[in-house]
Amino acid sequence: MKSLLPHRLKQVSSFSRLHLSCQLLRSFSSNSKKWNSTANPNLKITHPTLLLIESCNSMSQARQIQAHMIRSGLILHLFPVSRLLSFIALDENGDLRHANAIFSEILEPNVYIWNTIVRGYVRKGFFDMGFCYFVRMVEECVEMDKRSYVFGLKACGGMRDFRVGESLYCRIWKVGLVEDVIVRNGLIHFYCESGKLSCASRVFYESETRDVVSWTSLIDGYVKNEKVDEALKVFDEMCESDVEPNEVTMVAVFAACAQKGDLRVGERIREFVETRGVRFSLNMMNSMLDMYVKCGGLEKAREIFAEMEVKDVFSWTSMIDGHAKNGEVELARKLFDEMPLRNVVSWNAMIGCYSQNNRPKQALELFHEMERQGLDPMESTLVSVLSACAQSGSMDIGQRIHYYYVNQKRIPLTIIVGNALVDMYAKCGNINAAREIFDEMTKKDLVSYNSMIVAYASHGHVDEAFSIFERIGKVGIKPDDITFVGILSACANGGLVEKGWVYFRDMELFGLKPLMEHYACMIDLLGRVGLLEQAFELLKSMPTEPDEAVWGALLNGCRMHGNVELGKVAAEKLIALDPKDSGTYVLLASLCAHKRKWVDVRMARSMMRDKGIKKTPGSSSIEVEGEFHDFLVGDESHPDSEAIYRVLGEILLFSKMDDNDNTLGTYLPD
Repeated sequence: MKSLLPHRLKQVSSFSRLHLSCQLLRSFSSNSKKWNSTANPNLKITHPTLLLIESCNSMSQARQIQAHMIRSGLILHLFPVSRLLSFIALDENGDLRHANAIFSEILEPNVYIWNTIVRGYVRKGFFDMGFCYFVRMVEECVEMDKRSYVFGLKACGGMRDFRVGESLYCRIWKVGLVEDVIVRNGLIHFYCESGKLSCASRVFYESETRDVVSWTSLIDGYVKNEKVDEALKVFDEMCESDVEPNEVTMVAVFAACAQKGDLRVGERIREFVETRGVRFSLNMMNSMLDMYVKCGGLEKAREIFAEMEVKDVFSWTSMIDGHAKNGEVELARKLFDEMPLRNVVSWNAMIGCYSQNNRPKQALELFHEMERQGLDPMESTLVSVLSACAQSGSMDIGQRIHYYYVNQKRIPLTIIVGNALVDMYAKCGNINAAREIFDEMTKKDLVSYNSMIVAYASHGHVDEAFSIFERIGKVGIKPDDITFVGILSACANGGLVEKGWVYFRDMELFGLKPLMEHYACMIDLLGRVGLLEQAFELLKSMPTEPDEAVWGALLNGCRMHGNVELGKVAAEKLIALDPKDSGTYVLLASLCAHKRKWVDVRMARSMMRDKGIKKTPGSSSIEVEGEFHDFLVGDESHPDSEAIYRVLGEILLFSKMDDNDNTLGTYLPD
């Protein structure tokens, strides 16, 4: 402990130490306990300095206590220094570097102190370092207890190192702790973290004694590995056993219900909780709230939220997510503005709300505000923002995000981020940049390939779309419905009827049945090349009633090839499905006008007047230096409208002069 102690310890009187301790205790008394909230109930602490440690809430306070312990000589005793180390290593306000410095100066640390430093690194996510300290315990022949092995297993689980964990399991057998319930619970947790659920299940069912932690660990493991039905099955077995679930168990069970999306099951679990008298902790209330939101029970979620006496950031954010999924953007924003405390997840939820509900302008504005407040975005934040860039065509903002966050390694190029960048560049018209990102991605999933196929299809690069489709089979990924929507769209853009029919029929080879979108693509393909009768026959053979997209594809084909009679049939169906859509009447009028069916043109326009339907005016949006400007046809509301129209007039004038020069050039001799 030399570096922590002055060369000479000044003796202070008991009265002075007590007076100083009482002063410090008064200054810390408002702080809540965190690291020691589950302390041993048999542990009774009466020493004033140790009481200070128990109520400590920051590193500045911890350093004051440490200085006082150095002066008083208390730091030379193992129990006091172990309590100080526990706060610094385990509390969320602690400092692992400082904890390591204290640990390195303890001449003969006991097993509790060793366990504390291992646990501290594991809790903060530094699993490799935690395991290194565990290995040191083995090398220095520390007499380990059962908790030492539990923390070692947690380190292995965090490292996802199954081989090392199995070696540790062998050591547990060797020292005779394999039947201890705490150690077996650690083994169940390790196997679940490693994704070895069959091993976790084996350890669980081979255990002679199972406590609430055993059951909860297995249930939570199934939930985290998205095995919802298995998790609920184990919970049903637990209910038939003599072990009562606690609030931690119910958090995992409500999470299973949320994943399953079955409100009926969620309601049954809630009734169980109320019947058994399980304590309604804040975490369990949040889990139940999240379940209702994800299962579509927003009204129930509102009731729970209103009744909650204590709400945290998670509570507020869950409700924002619920309103976002329900399309209630204003209510989501109202909650966001009312939040007493926000974190990056809250900002992410609100940005995602705007992006999901086709409000890219507000999403990007909120993202800029988030950056101005100094918050670092998460991976999911960037995905929402890149989606907003794709919707609004704001490629310059998307490029800035790409270069600043991804290229400069602030956010790794994961599959999700890569897919979002591919989609953004493709929808903003830069297909080459989209392909560069695609090729740069070291790992790809089906969404990656689908994004690239759809990108090439929408830009008319038919051969490239087919090439990507062929690569899917080579890498062993099974195509899905979206894959075939993309490839059929490519066939439609290329007018490749035979190839389209082949892909359409091949869907069954992959266990897929054509959906509405696939029929719409095929009818669009047949309509574009003038095979309108074939398109109509395919439409009539559909197993379900055609929707607006299918009839719209047929009407567009009729307009392209002047089939008025079939076009009128398609228009009637579209009007019946959506009588307020002005586009149908305009297309029908355009078709009839092209064939000089003026009576039908007047009829289409008359129907629009009678129903009070007005043609949706053409609009455009441009983003300049982070600010969006929207324009409608004939719009003069923009503050710079006069200058804009003047410049537009000059451009048209120059364009006409250029045309005249070209025309004149054709008559001049060489």
